[in-house]
Amino acid sequence: MRGEVYQYIRSEPDLHKFLRAHPNWYRRLARNPYSLQEMEKQAKIFFGKTFPQRMEKLENNMHLAMMMIDMMRSFNQSN
Repeated sequence: MRGEVYQYIRSEPDLHKFLRAHPNWYRRLARNPYSLQEMEKQAKIFFGKTFPQRMEKLENNMHLAMMMIDMMRSFNQSN
């Protein structure tokens, strides 16, 4: 693997963790260093940092908050 590619990966903690979790990328990047962009996309998917994944997480958190508010309201009404 090219030194500059490895230095870039080391400077990005998520990419470094992804590379450690998926060692097949060592070989792919050694053969084709230009596939780094593809690896970055895969890492975003892996860590749930794509826009749809973040929106889904926000939606789930909002749903949980609404359920908690409803539970508190029903508890206050019963007392």
